[in-house]
Amino acid sequence: SSVHPTSWVVISDDPHTEVLIAREKELFRLKQDEHHTSIMLEPDITNNYSSILEMSVSFNARHVALFTDSGYLWLGSSNLRTKYCEIDTNIIHKPKQLVWCGNESVVAYWERDNTLLIVGKHGQKMIYTYDSSVHLTPEIDGVRIFSNTQHELLQKVPDVVQKIFRINSTDPGSFLLEASKQYQKRSHRANEYICLVKQDLVKAVDQCIDAVGYEFDTEVQKMLIRAAQFGKCFIANMNSDKYVNIIRLLRVLNAVRDPKIGIPLTFTQLQYLTQKVLLDRLITRKEYFLALQIAKYLKMPEEEGSSHILVHWAKYKVSQSHLEEETVAREIADKLGYTPGISYSEIASTASQYGRKKLAIKLLDYESKASEQVKLLLELTENTPALVKAIESGDTDLVYTVILKLREKMALGDFKMTIRSFPVAQSLYIKYCKEHNTQALNEIYIQEDDFSAQAQTFIMESLDEKKGHMRDSLLTSASEAYKKGRKDLYVSMCEEYLKLLKFQRQIEEKSNGQQKIVGKSVHETCLFLLKSNDVKAAEKFRNDYKIPDKRYWWLKIQSLAHLEDWAELEKFSKVKKSPIGYAPFVDICLQKHKRPEALRYLPKVSEDLKVKYYIKAECLEEAAKIAFEQKDIQSLLYVQSKCASQSSLSEKVNSFIMQLDNRK
Repeated sequence: SSVHPTSWVVISDDPHTEVLIAREKELFRLKQDEHHTSIMLEPDITNNYSSILEMSVSFNARHVALFTDSGYLWLGSSNLRTKYCEIDTNIIHKPKQLVWCGNESVVAYWERDNTLLIVGKHGQKMIYTYDSSVHLTPEIDGVRIFSNTQHELLQKVPDVVQKIFRINSTDPGSFLLEASKQYQKRSHRANEYICLVKQDLVKAVDQCIDAVGYEFDTEVQKMLIRAAQFGKCFIANMNSDKYVNIIRLLRVLNAVRDPKIGIPLTFTQLQYLTQKVLLDRLITRKEYFLALQIAKYLKMPEEEGSSHILVHWAKYKVSQSHLEEETVAREIADKLGYTPGISYSEIASTASQYGRKKLAIKLLDYESKASEQVKLLLELTENTPALVKAIESGDTDLVYTVILKLREKMALGDFKMTIRSFPVAQSLYIKYCKEHNTQALNEIYIQEDDFSAQAQTFIMESLDEKKGHMRDSLLTSASEAYKKGRKDLYVSMCEEYLKLLKFQRQIEEKSNGQQKIVGKSVHETCLFLLKSNDVKAAEKFRNDYKIPDKRYWWLKIQSLAHLEDWAELEKFSKVKKSPIGYAPFVDICLQKHKRPEALRYLPKVSEDLKVKYYIKAECLEEAAKIAFEQKDIQSLLYVQSKCASQSSLSEKVNSFIMQLDNRK
């Protein structure tokens, strides 16, 4: 490990990444998931060497080039199993750069004598010499060569271009190009060439269209396009989409290749780069006008094209501090309008980053999304405008967001004064406090002199189980608040409730805490006393709390049934005429499964309920008689439905029904 690596290279082929590392003569492959050094690799290098000085991997990660200290360049597959060739460069020192030209050949550059050596996969060699130093940049389809004075592109001539321009070529595209040239000269030989290619005209047109993408010279481009156009005339129903598309892209490429712009892209690079990325590069260079023209010309969707460009232009515009804010805002709004996909808040945010707060606020007026407007206004500490915008939007969540943000940021006094001016905000804040912050709620009510609301808050707190120990003091506070608000009825209700609590505590103390009654209603307390058979106390309680007669009778019946004191119940029924009728007596006895007891009260049940209750108590015969006496056919039919069929009762009921029918 004392010997440092002499060269190394990364082979990245999704999803795997490996490193090829050379330590003098030794060569290893390191993989992502292996923690130990793998076995030494032995590439098939024929000529002796003591060190691998440089390595390079092709764009598609399938080929690798190794340069040894004996001056040999070895080309093979990246797994090192296949050797393509081994070339003697006659130079033994390390090249400054060793790069692949696409996936077809390798370019080595030595700075000592400015030599450029190109080696093809099959051993073809070419040497160029330069006057000064150069720098190589590998591309997907070639190598860019930069010197102090010029920029060249080295690439393998594409197959389709070779087919058309090769001397003595017999490819259809070559004949079509010749036919087109003759036609331009108005020569009859054009016809001869067309005849030669008649069978393969579609292929010929396609070749010309494919080749034109690889040409940088506009004259050659025109020549090939004319040929394709000429060939199309002889083909019926040919789809022109490919032809139109290539011309569109060529115009774009020619525009960006212009020296004023200086992006000499090849057609292949544009395909990989995509049109959107090309636009982004133009935006970065502030070539907004050209980018817009290209986006419109290529009919790109607005969010990728014009809207995207205009937003960037606007961001650049707001960064220019020497321009007057009003003018800038108006100019941006005029250019951008209300185009969908344009975010004014994004532009305003950029303006605020450049410290142009006024401009940011002006731009926000054009933003259509209230949430975006409000978010930025809060960031700019424009609190009141943010609240106004949130309220105008009608979105309560947004208003809450603003209120809570202001509550964090502002002094309490300022905050209260601010939201007080906006009734919507005030009422939403009150709603929020009711659930999350009763103390703040009380402060608001005190500030507004709203005594009823203060009292309500105290009462709500008193109902909270956790604050049971404070119940009396909270109710007293509520009573005080109602007094201030001159609500006498509510004052007396609070006082009565306090009295009730006191009475309930006394009962609990008497039972040594065994009976839990504090907090129960008047109704439940009275029922408790009756069930405890404390009739005297119950009577007094009834008078103190003015329990109505009807309710008291209900409670008394329930308690006696609970105690199963049927004699007392009968006695109670005769005390005076029942204010609730006698049906409840029947109900309560049946509930306790005491049918004989229930029968005592049946005759006393009011006429309109008699049939129903006789049926309830399963006295069907009596029910039938009463229904007959009352001439109630509906009830008789109901009784009949309850009888067993063919029984004597069923027949009796039938005769009752027939008698009533005949009387009609």
